Amino acid sequence: MSTTATLNLGSSIPVPSVKELVAQTLDAVPQRYLWNVDRDYPTAPAFSGDSSLQVPVLDMARLVDPQYQELELQKLHDACKNWGMFQLIGHGVSNESIKNMHIKTRNFFDLTPEEKKQYAQKPGSLEGYGQAFVISEDQKLEWCDMIFLKAIPKNTRKLEFWPHNFRGALDTYTNDMRKSAASIIGFIAMGLGLDAKTFSKAFEGGNYDVRMNCYPPCPEPERVIGISSHVDISAITLLSDCDQIPGLQVLKDGQWVFIQPITDAIVVNMGIIMEVVSNGIYKAPYHRAAVNRQKDRILEYLDAD
Repeated sequence: MSTTATLNLGSSIPVPSVKELVAQTLDAVPQRYLWNVDRDYPTAPAFSGDSSLQVPVLDMARLVDPQYQELELQKLHDACKNWGMFQLIGHGVSNESIKNMHIKTRNFFDLTPEEKKQYAQKPGSLEGYGQAFVISEDQKLEWCDMIFLKAIPKNTRKLEFWPHNFRGALDTYTNDMRKSAASIIGFIAMGLGLDAKTFSKAFEGGNYDVRMNCYPPCPEPERVIGISSHVDISAITLLSDCDQIPGLQVLKDGQWVFIQPITDAIVVNMGIIMEVVSNGIYKAPYHRAAVNRQKDRILEYLDAD
């Protein structure tokens, strides 16, 4: 899609922080955040009770073990083909790195509004703290605050947007996740009958962006959207849930399926680039984020291009 002065997807209009709105003890959701779910999402309602509609779970330990590799590769191929998404355990990113990043991310969103505004997006850029893809003063808004940062290569980083309290943790986390992403890409390539080393090497030196999303509690969660339905334009996206609270949904066979968080697992999502590379065999799935009444939900995303 080409961009114009009236449709600039590389920047976002400043809007109020949702977390600040919630701090006002809302009884009802402001009109601009209300979505007609039946109209805007005319598919079947969210569904999570059928065990046949649960996102596949893969184990990196079995992918690297010659004894189990063939079976696990077939499972990986089926997951990418039929779901475009799976959960991965044994991914090699240390629990310490993930938990430390979770703590730092939550601490950032708990900063005062004045402190967070030091890292606010600037005109013409999506980097920094704010909301993504707000291009009109009257468009519906998502129930989400976020911070978006370019992470790898290091020369793409704009450290003025990197909060001081988590620079070290984020550097460690993104490098650990990059290594995992490159390994995953290699096995995905094997599932397609392609050369794993070539793909892994390419993604070891690829571009990686990080998004951290905060979905505050909402008095009317059934009438808002954390992140609206979309597909990712990356090759793959790695998602880490800070709170183990179901909220991520993927569209499968016309139904919105909740991803049930697994402790220490990461969610791997196929993007448009991988759909193209696979000649349409693997699908970039539509997915979205729901919110809840009780507490903040925080997700960390690493996009691999």
